[in-house]
Amino acid sequence: MAIKDLWNEKLKVVNLGNPGFYNDLIAFNVPAVNLDWKPVANGDPDLIKALEKLSKRPEIDAANREALNRINSSQPVLTGVGIARDTIPGMTENTLLHAGPPIDWNHMSGPLRGAVIGALIFEKKATDYASAEKLAASGSIKFSPCHEHNAVGPMAGVVSPSMPVFIIENKTYKNRAYATMNEGLGKVLRYGAYGEEVIKRLVWMKDVLAPGIKKAIEISGGIELKPLIAQALHMGDEVHNRNKAATSLLIRTLLPFLIKAGLPEKDFHEIVTFINSNDHFFLNLSMPAAKCMLESADGIENCSVAIIMARNGTEFGIKVSGLKGQWFTGPAGIIQGLLFPGYTEADKNPDIGDSAITETVGLGGFSMASALAIVQFVGGQPEDAVNFSKKMYSITVGESSAFSIPILDFRGSPTGIDIRKVVETGILPQINTGIAHREAGVGQVGAGLVNPPWECFRSALLAFAEKYSK
Repeated sequence: MAIKDLWNEKLKVVNLGNPGFYNDLIAFNVPAVNLDWKPVANGDPDLIKALEKLSKRPEIDAANREALNRINSSQPVLTGVGIARDTIPGMTENTLLHAGPPIDWNHMSGPLRGAVIGALIFEKKATDYASAEKLAASGSIKFSPCHEHNAVGPMAGVVSPSMPVFIIENKTYKNRAYATMNEGLGKVLRYGAYGEEVIKRLVWMKDVLAPGIKKAIEISGGIELKPLIAQALHMGDEVHNRNKAATSLLIRTLLPFLIKAGLPEKDFHEIVTFINSNDHFFLNLSMPAAKCMLESADGIENCSVAIIMARNGTEFGIKVSGLKGQWFTGPAGIIQGLLFPGYTEADKNPDIGDSAITETVGLGGFSMASALAIVQFVGGQPEDAVNFSKKMYSITVGESSAFSIPILDFRGSPTGIDIRKVVETGILPQINTGIAHREAGVGQVGAGLVNPPWECFRSALLAFAEKYSK
């Protein structure tokens, strides 16, 4: 066709890149399709050079396959309940663990400060906000990330010495992970609340809930978590923000052993009622299960798989298997979603919590297609949940051999975030999460969706290229 003949034909326009051209065409009633396209690595020349250095490197692909194999072959088992000071490596009487990368008191956000205040009151190191704040700022309390002690904590993630913790053992690789027990929703320590009812609940959990569950687990001989998670995905959960099915399955599994434990009738009734009334109870098992699986893949030479994504309410941090021990951070984002009545955008605290460990292993936002009903909690439409899961296959090494998504023809969930693919495509991991109030003492104000900051993956890839391109 000659160029002069083009204008006699009906135009069929595909716009690439700048949406302004597409909008102009639509304004003049010209049918057009807009292709959402971005240049490789967002056009960053340093990242493009780094990707070129890391391309066609069979040793990196082999290391990533090994990481995926370790994650898939891991068998996390709930083996017991312990007290943090006696159970978690590196825990001392003056240590408080927290979610996310390292942070000091002066840079902590409101909800993290609130959880620290509540933990110090719970430990009887302080009697009120003022005395707890003074102690926290004194330098005599050591603050350390949960992730640096084989542990994970939702939201503020604060773990204090006297708190009971679940013990999860990876039967394949013998590593362990730990997490506190879930308090429920509303005014709870992990969202920065520290009132009398919060402390009273924590004391009951230590004195009644933990000993009862410990006895039941001992009688059971251990509870495999992978099958429970796999079944929950087929029942409408993604085991991050929706744990209704998983918690129900856990109750069914625990109940015969709780009966055999011979607990006082009052304690038995309170324990069962508490778990049954808390749909999020299983979250504090799905998180350490994911941690246990991912930690088995840490420290593999040439491996570009992210094994941690975590946030402390101020910064978001990731760790990469082949860059063992290094944090790569950026500013924590503001979550977009649904707020509880009476709250506004100004009330939101930036993203916080270790619970993105579920996404890191291929659950949570990566498996939202399994939990279509979750959009009622975090916002969006059912098709959005499906599209989020589909998109995550573009940035992962492979698929889970245990966790599958029914609506995607039972395809394995996208597993093993490859930092090279994140940078190359510009697609950031999808996370669904709760929203904490920015002020200490208030608690949860909503739930929604968020992505990690680009800076984390940019700096991680540059460091990876520096180490492995020689």
